[in-house]
This record gives sequence, structure tokens and C-alpha cells, in this order.
Amino acid sequence: MNQDFQRFGYGGMRDVTTVQMRNKVLRNTYWLLALSMLPTIAGAWLGLNYGFALFAGSPMVSMIAFLAIAFGFMFAIERFKNSGVGVALLLGFTFFMGLMLTRLLSFVLGFSNGASLIMLAFGGTAAIFGVMATVATVSKRDFSGLGKWLFMGVIVILLASVANIWLQLPALMLTVSVIAIAIFSAYILFDVQRVVNGGETNYVTATLAIYLDLYNIFTNLLAILGVLGGNRN
Repeated sequence: MNQDFQRFGYGGMRDVTTVQMRNKVLRNTYWLLALSMLPTIAGAWLGLNYGFALFAGSPMVSMIAFLAIAFGFMFAIERFKNSGVGVALLLGFTFFMGLMLTRLLSFVLGFSNGASLIMLAFGGTAAIFGVMATVATVSKRDFSGLGKWLFMGVIVILLASVANIWLQLPALMLTVSVIAIAIFSAYILFDVQRVVNGGETNYVTATLAIYLDLYNIFTNLLAILGVLGGNRN
């Protein structure tokens, strides 16, 4: 009888509490994700209006410097993820990532339809996020097995991007961008479901992961639209 009480009484309450905690983490993640868009937009605006160029050297040096700063931010965010400092660092990181959009946005705005392409890329990114986040939330399928394959895909993309610094092949760039969109779209499934299933319980870490997914989808989608749909007339 006592076992039945635990099964249908305390056990049920514990399950409800667990679900509530997971929903709270997911809700906080979405709120912080929305907030992180503001410093990103501010960084991009400042970069465009004041001609930001943090790295004016060779492409390889620029990439190494960018990765060093980005990973430095991510290490610090993870270190302070359980405090307000972690939130502040995350917002600082998103501001930095907004600054790093300057070159791509300047390229696209050089087209007569540049503003439309940016809005299209933003809308496409939002649509991908909406679909993938919904699937991750309602699907009974376990996407946790995707993790190692997606990570390998990111390594391949990184190596191909480095190689294309010297090769300068438009076809390779487009191919990498298409693959990147597919990989980071799948990463949304993986990252959102980790929160839903309780695999990730810190909303700062969850926000960082999903933000990077969206950032990479947006930049690669915008690059494709700029190359294929840009109008110089």
C-alpha cells in the first residue's frame, strides 16, 4: 500500500515538479535568446555605421583571432553560467558577434535589394527555428544520437572553410553554406530537446548553444542569398 502511495502520490508530484522545472528552463532560454538579439543588432548597427574592422590582416590571422576571442567568451560564459555574470558575458558575446556581421552585411547591402535579402534571411532563419523547435518539443523521437555526427559535420565545415581561404572557390563556399544550414538546423533539434528532456538544466548554456545555431543559419543563408540573389542594378 505504501508503494502504491509513492507510485501514485509522491512519484506523481515529483514528475510534475520535474516537468515544471524543464519548462521553466526552456522558457528562460527563449526569453534570454530574444534578449540576446538586441546586442547583436546593436553590434551590427555600430559596425555598419562606424566602419568596424577588427581584423584587417590576412584571412587566416583574422580567423584565428576571431576563434580565440569567441572561444574565450564561451569559456567564460560556461565558467560563470550560474550567476548574473554569465548572462552579462553572454550579452557581451552576442554584441561581439553582431560586430562580426559587419563585413557580410556590408557586402549584401552593396546590392540594390540588399535590405530585402537581409529580411529574407532573417525570416528564413526564424521559420527554420520555429519548425525545428516545435519538432524537438512535441516529437517522441530521441535526437540525442545526432550529437556526435553533427560535431563531426562542424569539423568538416571548419576545415573546408579554412581550405577555401586559399582556394577561393565560389562553388565550395556555396556547398559549405548549404551543409552548414542543414547541420545547424539539426543542432536546433538536438539543443532544444536536451532542455525539454532535462539533459540541459542551465538556461544560459542552452541559450548560448541555440544562439550559435541561429547565428550560423542566418549568416550562411544570407551568404547564399547574396551570391545567388544579389542585384547590382
